[in-house]
Order: sequence, then structure tokens, then C-alpha cells
Amino acid sequence: MINLWTSVGIWLGALSTLAIWSFLYKDNPFYKIAEQIFVGVSAAYWLVYTIYNILIPNLFSKLIADPKGNWVYYIPGVLGLMMVLRVIPKFEKASFYPLSLLIGTTAGISLLRFLKSDVLAQTTATMLNPFANANIAVMIGQIIIIIGTITGLIYFYFSKKHQGFVGVNARIGIIFLMISFGASFGYTVMARISLLIGRLQFLFGDWLHLIK
Repeated sequence: MINLWTSVGIWLGALSTLAIWSFLYKDNPFYKIAEQIFVGVSAAYWLVYTIYNILIPNLFSKLIADPKGNWVYYIPGVLGLMMVLRVIPKFEKASFYPLSLLIGTTAGISLLRFLKSDVLAQTTATMLNPFANANIAVMIGQIIIIIGTITGLIYFYFSKKHQGFVGVNARIGIIFLMISFGASFGYTVMARISLLIGRLQFLFGDWLHLIK
């Protein structure tokens, strides 16, 4: 037997889903209300999550436990307060320093990560001897990686016209690029379709009880 609050939650979820889907017909007040509720609830949720799962365990609890021994935690605390000052126009410039530090650090870490995963790993994969592997499938895969990497780089080489030998390899590179983009797009669509199926199962199962 479903209790009252569970039933209310199911109805709210169903009506909110239908309100969002109503945008497929045209922009309307129901969609705008659902959109604003979603944005507000998401902002409130992440605010509470940040306070209880990031600030309290990683900053406040450490400073309360040992204010002098954990003095280094005052630095991110002050930077965080400077970030909040962005909402006050008079002290807005104070937020530029933690923002620049955050963006610079994130860019440096991301550069290192992508350098290892996309550049070095890809380069290493093209240096392997595909014919040294007894497995036919692995050998074919390594050959495809080598051809795709080289021809893809040739396509982005604009210092020479894509004619003759360079033009043929550039066209092959386009094929590899389109296959890669198509696979990525298909994976994204597949993930969104799975979300749609989940919503339909909720509507026809939990809400309308038409399916089990």
C-alpha cells in the first residue's frame, strides 16, 4: 500500500515531467513554472550538498578541531569568502583573485590529464608494431588506430593544399573523424533515450499503473 507522501511525490514527478514535455508543443506557463522549480531546487540542493559534504568536513571541522595546527585551511577559507564577495558590486574585484587561481589550476590539471590520455597514449598506440601481435582482431585494431591518427592529423595540416597524396589521406582522415563524431553522437543519443525510457516507465508504471 502506497502511503500518502509517496503518492504525492509520484504525482509531483509525473506532473513535472508532463510540464517539461509540454515545451515540445510550444512555450507555455506550465513549462516555465517547472523550469524555475527545477533550477531553484537544483541550486538549493547543491548549496546544502556543498555545505554538508565539502565545507563542514574539509574546512570547518578541521579548523574547529585544531585552529593553530590546521592554519593552512584558512587560505581556502579566505579565498572562498572572497569568491562570495562577487555578489556585492563594491567588492566585486576581490573575487577576481580566487577565480583566476581556480581557472588557472583547473586549466593546468586538465592540460596534464588530456596530455596523458589523448596525446601521449594516442602517440604510444601509433608506435606499436601491429604485426607483433598474434591476435588478428588486436592487430587490425592497432592498424586502424595508426591509419586514423595519421590521416586525421594530415586533415588538419593546412600548410599544404589537400591535393594528390595529401588530399587522399585528408579524405581518409575525414572518414575517420566522421565515424568518431557519429559514434560519440550515437552514444549521447542512446544515453538520452535510456532516460526517456526511464521516464516513460515511471509514467505508465508508477503513476498510471498500466505496466508492471
